[in-house]
Amino acid sequence: MIQFSHHRPPRLRPGLPVRSRPLRRAALCVTVCALLAVGCGGGDGGKGASSGREQGAHSQGAVRGVPQGLPGMPPLLDPNDVYAADRPNALSPVVKDFPSRVYVPNTESDTVSVIDPKTYKVIETIPVGNQPQHVVPSWDLKTLWVNNDRGHTLTPIDPATGKAGKTVEVHDPYNLYFTPDGKYAVVMASMDRELVFRDAHTMKRVRTEHVNCLGVNHADFSPDGRYFIVSCEFSGELLKVDTAKMKVIDQQKLPFDGAMPQDVKIASDGKTWYIADMMADGLWVLDGDKFGEPWLMPTGKGAHGLYVSRDSKSMYISNRGEGSISVLDLPSRKLVKKWELPDGGSPDMGGVSADGKVLWLSGRYNSEVYAIDTTDGHQIARIKVGDGPHGLAVYPQPGRYSLGHTGIFR
Repeated sequence: MIQFSHHRPPRLRPGLPVRSRPLRRAALCVTVCALLAVGCGGGDGGKGASSGREQGAHSQGAVRGVPQGLPGMPPLLDPNDVYAADRPNALSPVVKDFPSRVYVPNTESDTVSVIDPKTYKVIETIPVGNQPQHVVPSWDLKTLWVNNDRGHTLTPIDPATGKAGKTVEVHDPYNLYFTPDGKYAVVMASMDRELVFRDAHTMKRVRTEHVNCLGVNHADFSPDGRYFIVSCEFSGELLKVDTAKMKVIDQQKLPFDGAMPQDVKIASDGKTWYIADMMADGLWVLDGDKFGEPWLMPTGKGAHGLYVSRDSKSMYISNRGEGSISVLDLPSRKLVKKWELPDGGSPDMGGVSADGKVLWLSGRYNSEVYAIDTTDGHQIARIKVGDGPHGLAVYPQPGRYSLGHTGIFR
C-alpha cells in the first residue's frame, strides 16, 4: 500500500486556472566570472548576523551583450554547468571546519538522528518539533533548518557545534527553499496551499502566493534564477514561478492519470528539468523555458529523490517503491544502471557526500538510512534511526550557497 507524505490532500482553492497565462521566456544566465567564495552573513537561526548577499552581488560583473540573472545572484562559475561549484571537497570557507555529519529528520519520532559518516553510527538524537520533514541548509551555509511541518516551527541547528537553537514559528513548513539572491526563504506550505516568501534571516513573512494546486512540495531554480518550477504532488501538477515578482506565471497538469510528482532537479546543462513521479514510476523530462508538455522516462516503482554526482555527469534516482536507485547519464539522457538494495528498503531523500563517493538516503518506511557506494552501487551500511526518516541532509557539502531542500548548491 502506498503511503503518502501528508495526512490528506486539502480541497482546491479557487485561483489561477491551469495554463492560464502565456510563458514569459526567461533568458539563461551566461555570465562568466572568476571563482567566487560566497558565504558570509545572514540566516544564522535568528542571531542577527549580517547578510552575505553583498559579496555575491558585487562580484556579478556585467558582460556586454550577455543577459544578466536575478539581481544580486552570484553568477554561475560555468554557464554550461550549473553544478560547477560542487566539485569533490570544494568546500566554502564558511563550512570547511564544520564536522562532517548526516542529519536525519524522523517524521514519526519528532527527532533528528545525527550520524557520523566515518563510523556509520548514530552519535546523537536531537528532539525537535512535530513531524520534521526536511533538514535544510540556509543560503549562507551557516544554519541547518529543521522543517517541523505539523508543529508549525523551524528548529535551527548550528552545524559547527551540532546544537539546536530556539525554534521559530513558521506555519506549515513542509519544505524550504532560498531564492538565489539570498534575500528570501520560500516555504512550501503544502496543506495551506501557499508559497510563502519570508525574510531569509528573520523568517518574517513578506508575501504569500496562494496556489491553485494541491500539495506543493519540491522545487528547483533556473540557471539565471529568474524562475523556479514547483511540483504539486496531490493534484499532479507543476507550477512555474517568477522569482522577483513572487508570482505563479504558468501551470500545467501532468499527462498521467494519478500523477504524484516529487523531487525537482535541473540538469547540469541548465536546459533540461527532471521531475520524479512516485505514481508514474519515473521522471518527467521538461524544457523549463518553454514549459511545454513533458515526456515520461520510466525508472522504477515510486521514483522519489534526485541527486547529481560531483562531476555533474550522473543523476541518482531513488525508487522508493522497489528499493532501488537508478543512474541517469545526464549528457546522453539515458539510464545506464540500476542498483538494488540488498533485503529491499524504501530509499527516499538524501544527498551525496562531500567527496562524491557515498550516496546517503533515508529509508522512509524502514526506520533506517542507507549509505551507497557511488562507484558500483553496493550498500556500505544500513543504519537504524527513528521512525519515518525523510529529508536527510549530508553536511557540509561543496558549493558557494544553498538553494534549500536537503542541499541544492551552486
